[in-house]
Amino acid sequence: MPVNIRRKAGRRAAVAAVGAMTAGLLLTAPQQATAGPPNLLTNAGFETAGAPGDDMPSCWEKSGWGDNDFTFATVADAHSGSKAMKVSLTRRLSGDRKALVTENTTCAPTVVPGKQYDLSAWYKSNTPDVSVTVFRHDTTAGWQYWTDLQNPPVSAGWARTEVRTPAVPPGTDKITWGMSVYGVGTLTTDDYALEEVGAAPPQPGCTGTAEQCAKGKWEVIPAKNPVRSMHAVVLKNGKVLLIAGSGNDIAQFNAGTFTSAVYDPANGSFKTIPTPVDMFCSGHVQLSDGRVLVMSGNKGYPSADGKVGYQGLKDSYVFDPATEAYTKTNDLNGGHWYPSATVLGNGDVISFGGLKEDSTGNVTAERFSAAQGKWLPMNEVNQTWSYWGLYPSMILMQDGRLFYSGSHTFGNGTQGSGASIYDYGANTVTDVPGLRKKDERDESASVLLPPAQDQRVLTIGGGNNESNPAANRLTELIDLKAASPAYTAGPDLPQGLVDVGGVKRAQTGAEGKMYVSAVLLPDGKVLETGGGLHDRADPVYEASFFDPATNTYKAGLPADPIPRTYHSAGFLLPDGRVMTVGDNPGNGTYNNNVSIYTPPYLFKGARPKLTSVIDTQWLYGDTQRITVDRPIVKAELIRPAAVTHSSDPNQRFVDLPMTVVNDTTVDLNVTSNPNLAPPGWYMLFGVDANGVPSVATWVHLGGPSALAATQEAPSPHVHDFADAPQAAPQQNPGKRDSVPVAPTVAGCDRHYGTVNQCVPTNFPAEVKETTKARCDWLASHQYPKRMKVNGSDPLRLDPDGDGYACDKT
Repeated sequence: MPVNIRRKAGRRAAVAAVGAMTAGLLLTAPQQATAGPPNLLTNAGFETAGAPGDDMPSCWEKSGWGDNDFTFATVADAHSGSKAMKVSLTRRLSGDRKALVTENTTCAPTVVPGKQYDLSAWYKSNTPDVSVTVFRHDTTAGWQYWTDLQNPPVSAGWARTEVRTPAVPPGTDKITWGMSVYGVGTLTTDDYALEEVGAAPPQPGCTGTAEQCAKGKWEVIPAKNPVRSMHAVVLKNGKVLLIAGSGNDIAQFNAGTFTSAVYDPANGSFKTIPTPVDMFCSGHVQLSDGRVLVMSGNKGYPSADGKVGYQGLKDSYVFDPATEAYTKTNDLNGGHWYPSATVLGNGDVISFGGLKEDSTGNVTAERFSAAQGKWLPMNEVNQTWSYWGLYPSMILMQDGRLFYSGSHTFGNGTQGSGASIYDYGANTVTDVPGLRKKDERDESASVLLPPAQDQRVLTIGGGNNESNPAANRLTELIDLKAASPAYTAGPDLPQGLVDVGGVKRAQTGAEGKMYVSAVLLPDGKVLETGGGLHDRADPVYEASFFDPATNTYKAGLPADPIPRTYHSAGFLLPDGRVMTVGDNPGNGTYNNNVSIYTPPYLFKGARPKLTSVIDTQWLYGDTQRITVDRPIVKAELIRPAAVTHSSDPNQRFVDLPMTVVNDTTVDLNVTSNPNLAPPGWYMLFGVDANGVPSVATWVHLGGPSALAATQEAPSPHVHDFADAPQAAPQQNPGKRDSVPVAPTVAGCDRHYGTVNQCVPTNFPAEVKETTKARCDWLASHQYPKRMKVNGSDPLRLDPDGDGYACDKT
């Protein structure tokens, strides 16, 4: 039994009926086993006794953990034959118990990576706290937890549960499984089966060019983005909210002109939306009802002499997709220019970091109560008084804690290792080791890899806008289920062409990129695209797929033809394509072109169709029946994007283990853990054996009955740290109002040009420290030929003292 399996006492939502039609389908007689390959299990019905002195049947072992009282018994009350297995819990504070196929070479069935397997068993139970739990043997790492596939309902008489595994991961040679009991009650099981899924699917056809079928294609749509958007949110109706505020344009700010737009992929149209305040560099997240919570923004730009920095708003609004209008909420407790925004398992939103109204660093946490519809007073929110920086990437873990990945915007990382775990309940921060170049993670991207159940995070690239080195190509991986999680080195980011001052060349050495967009795709891969070599300059033309199953990149994808650096975003559309917007280089311009990427899976022939989704209102722990026009091999929920500055910590891909009734009818098993899939609207995709996804159907997960019930009853597996992580919690700095932040935090020397232009505080290393070299660099990057000098001339760009930079070089 792997030692890293943990469960926390939480509360399990009851499985509720979802309408007469659904109830009629799910309460019919249990599905009978269909003809298939041989059962790969030995002693599947417990009929053969174990070795002398062993009180378990042959090829079965007692398994489980935690603080509970339990019994195992071989009983005569069998489904067939003369024996069955009875497991009872009479007291439970934590943990589970299960009969598990013995983890050895004799009993554990051999499996083939890439194949899927149907697991089935007959059972009786008087508790809903039962799950089908699978372990796998990694040829390098040994036995480890793989996945929980299903929560079979209570059944007084014999019932059959059947579920299909995901594709077996690479490096796996054997699996075992059993039915876990994690609440007080009794489970009796018999007649287990494990069968390999049948014939290989037909080979896909190619509906495009050979290049498109292998690598996909980009296109730039005719319509232009009407606003200088810095933020993108995919709405529950499939439209896209693009928020600009002042769009990093001081003239628009001074005029009080603040804008947003809604893009409709169905017809390619844009609609401009009145916007009440300057939401430039705000935070945003989708609430459980599908409205968008937008917090903070820009109260004021820096002064021309650079003595005063950006200032954060306290304002907060919700955007309603139905009315396409903003409505004000109560204010935050303070300003938070560049705040984080993470939705929690109960639907609340927690936010950290950013700049206050006076340009200092905000050290207070903010919490928006979903139940009350308002930001809570500061004294009702746990505080560590930590300064998390700007746009810190805070990812919700499956036990409710937050993982700060080290990705952020501007400057250096946090003190310590640069990555950490925040436990809100204990109010502690614990460093996580292994993040390389933690002070060069500005505008890196971090994503919770598919599926969310694996609890693995990938961090990609980054730089430092202050010291302005060439962006790195480092990637890091971390398994948050490990006893003491630590980052390990991932494969280097693939390289492409970089446009250095109008001249494209191949990247070399350790050159990578910052401003990365990382998008979770319905086939389970991650598209990384866009980026630049230096702060707000030198776009990189490169795109690749990261495959979480193999931890490898597929390089050589076509690149977005539009540069995508500062203030750009990429995100998944419900039809399976990817949209990219924005580019705001240091010279103050903005690129309004919009690109669409069609991945290669959309050139592999007809797409599967979700012909019916019986109910679109899902509860935690539900079994939801769908019908499809042909077989699919997996289904998942993908949370719609809410992205800015390479950051979308709420992006997640939640696997839905399948009970396959027949080729066109599938029951989907919904997680019982709201920390894995926080309440809200999701895109439901079905994917065939060739990786071709359906068009998404929108479903809502959660609801008042589920949320109200998540605090007290047992919950399914939560796999978390060991009780004593290697690092000790950080010392709480004590109550304080703020921390000093230099006005140059944005990496711009404000002595030149207008506020929306960014002359680097530090030029790239290859630029000599001479007036001519610096002015040549500015000219090659299309800065204005005459930029007013605001006060002094620290970079020596105005040697003749006429008050204008670089006008005589």
